[in-house]
Amino acid sequence: MKKIYKDASSALDGVLFDGMMIAAGGFGLCGIPELLIAAIRDAGTKGLTVASNNAGVDGFGLGVLLETRQVKKMISSYVGENAEFMRQYLSGELELEFNPQGTLAERMRAGGAGIPGFYTKTGVGTVIAEGKDVKVFDGQDYIMETGIVADLAIVKAWKADPSGNLVFRKTARNFNPPAATCGKICVAEVEEIVPMGSLDPDTIHLPGIYVHRIVQGEHEKRIEQRTVRKAS
Repeated sequence: MKKIYKDASSALDGVLFDGMMIAAGGFGLCGIPELLIAAIRDAGTKGLTVASNNAGVDGFGLGVLLETRQVKKMISSYVGENAEFMRQYLSGELELEFNPQGTLAERMRAGGAGIPGFYTKTGVGTVIAEGKDVKVFDGQDYIMETGIVADLAIVKAWKADPSGNLVFRKTARNFNPPAATCGKICVAEVEEIVPMGSLDPDTIHLPGIYVHRIVQGEHEKRIEQRTVRKAS
């Protein structure tokens, strides 16, 4: 099965549809599938529900889909770096489902593992618990969270082989693996595609059975908050 595509647009061909749910990997601006996000913007797919740790920043990452009003709902744990995200939410233009960071990661992992729900103490006694099933274990309250199964997962990796085995680099190994597993279809953009057999099996972070399509490309290395000393 051929998994390598020439560019992000062709890798998403026949996959996108209005109203779909997308799980996106990355943390802040680290390990985000920027090429695939740009291709979704160019495709004009709208009414999206996006599950991601955050929504990028203004003009980059998932922020570009907010600017074009293609996102209907965000399932996120952090919104602080994106002014347009905050503006749309506060004005009622964007639905937002807040998730504690660990809960969001586990919801993705659970969905990918075929687990429909799980109980956690995180969020008990807060607005996160409103409307959710509560059970007592060892005398303490736990709330039930549901696993996430997305129509599409988009992730960013460092290396891939032609069968789709992925290696993530340092901090980029964050939300990418659980996001990849919870998608019915997973498309990965990578910095380098290496020959089959050149990856040590013990270094592979995500087996290729989870990855359906791969695209190689050049990526921008952005910094969210650049902090430097004044010149002496």
